[in-house]
Amino acid sequence: MHPCQREFLYNYYTCNVKERQSKMLNIICDQCPKHHVGLDLSGLMLCQWKGSSGQLRYNSITEDRLASSEQSHSPICHSHSFLSGTLEAKEYKQRCLQSNLMQTDVRGSEDCLYLNIWVPQGKKTVSTNLPVMVWIYGGAFLWGGGQGPNFLQNYLYDGQEIATRGNVIVVTFNYRLGPLGFLSTGDANLPGNYGLKDQHMAIAWVKRNIRNFGGDPDNITIFGESAGAVSVSLQMLSPHNKGLIKRAISQSGVGLCSWAIQKDPLYWATKVAEKVGCPTDNTTTMANCLKVTDPAALTLGYHLDVIGLKYPLVHYLAFSPVIDGDFLPDAPEKLFDNAADIDYIAGVNNMDGHFFASIDMPALNRPLAKIKPEDVYNVAQGLTMEKGVEGAFRTFSLYTQVWTDSVNQEVMKRTVIDLETDYIFLVPTQQTLALHQQHAKSAKTYSYVFSQPSRMLIYPSWVGADHADDLQYVFGKPFVTPLGYRPQDRTVSKAMIAYWTNFAHTGDPNKGELSVPIGWVPYDTLQGYYLEINKDLNYDSVKHGLRNQYVQFWSTSYRNLPDVI
Repeated sequence: MHPCQREFLYNYYTCNVKERQSKMLNIICDQCPKHHVGLDLSGLMLCQWKGSSGQLRYNSITEDRLASSEQSHSPICHSHSFLSGTLEAKEYKQRCLQSNLMQTDVRGSEDCLYLNIWVPQGKKTVSTNLPVMVWIYGGAFLWGGGQGPNFLQNYLYDGQEIATRGNVIVVTFNYRLGPLGFLSTGDANLPGNYGLKDQHMAIAWVKRNIRNFGGDPDNITIFGESAGAVSVSLQMLSPHNKGLIKRAISQSGVGLCSWAIQKDPLYWATKVAEKVGCPTDNTTTMANCLKVTDPAALTLGYHLDVIGLKYPLVHYLAFSPVIDGDFLPDAPEKLFDNAADIDYIAGVNNMDGHFFASIDMPALNRPLAKIKPEDVYNVAQGLTMEKGVEGAFRTFSLYTQVWTDSVNQEVMKRTVIDLETDYIFLVPTQQTLALHQQHAKSAKTYSYVFSQPSRMLIYPSWVGADHADDLQYVFGKPFVTPLGYRPQDRTVSKAMIAYWTNFAHTGDPNKGELSVPIGWVPYDTLQGYYLEINKDLNYDSVKHGLRNQYVQFWSTSYRNLPDVI
């Protein structure tokens, strides 16, 4: 670890620095202003930001807290043998505490707030003033980490391919998850949004320190997928991020998604409190008890069931951001003035809802399993339960209007996927793009649909791009592990890295250091231009009016129906 290690009441920071150079670089970490360290620059550049265990629970990391802690703690500087050589900062630290995928045990640690930084490799001189791309991972606000899933030491969110190909700096980090990151009593006792505030402080750290790594602190792009994409959207909208973010990319998720904001946080906080044996008669005693409860027990105090659900899975995503009157002072749709100067790309995968629909209706992926029209109606009814029978009937009627008397299984199964894709992802994304464009001052807006078909062999051949299928292309996996991919996959990956990093450089995905196969026309509310991204990028890929009829239905007709619950 960095010899200049400053410990605080709630957290401390450590910085490790390396770059592929033969020169020496002096790094001044902002939390250790009196100490410099020179390291041989010959490899990976990595900074790790660490939060102390236990004391962070249900507390927010804030600038004020860091400042007050700094006054009461003197620097702790340790001598390390690597000072005369090279620091090999190549091991990822633990993820934030979370359940395993079977939800039978926990993994990770409360000591989890770390940053990872990649710079372009193979340069003859030390990079300076490069655009910075800060990645926020997804995982339903329950799972995930800054390094992503791992297969044979090939981490999904390794930023090296993006950094080197696009000549940018890539940053990933961890943030608190589940009950530790997003539980809220809906009042001042446990206001919630701790995970969002971790994200904010990571971005603020990058703003203060990234120049030491060759980055431009005034050109930060945040990007993320799923819950990470929702996080990107909410970070744009929060007044706390004024001046921190220049551009943003949301991949399959926005703050207007039905699952982005938890509207009844006390219900779920009470559920966890009951599970771990805390009193629930008032929020003060509940909060005091939860703060001293074993963190593993808290994490396992919520279980996301995926079998035998009464309603669609999306309704069971319990721990999400909340409108707390501070970090999110109002409903997301009322905060777009805060994003008026932030360039924005937002899009979806054309079958983003497939993952969710497959849990709600397992027969979708079974070629011999048949579904009936009433099964489709039940999904529509489950998604629209807030609008009652009228909402279910109108939704079912719209989505089945293309059916013929001889409708086949593929058509019915596609209908279920379209319904869940629209409700969970596509429609709120289109609404977000419209609001961003309407409120924009200097900002530009771009829309896309990713439609490169899924490579999962267990899926029917007609399945398109499932949820998270885009990630392998954005992070350049077809180049990192070429034997596992086809030439067409490298074509898609090359294009996505070009569009994404050009956008980070200039705010225009067409202009930057990399050539693109076709011009991406900006979104506007009149035509609704978008780019369809797949292996066949050409003039026909520029389209407009993405599922207009369905977007209009959900945005007007459905919304105007009276609520019944």
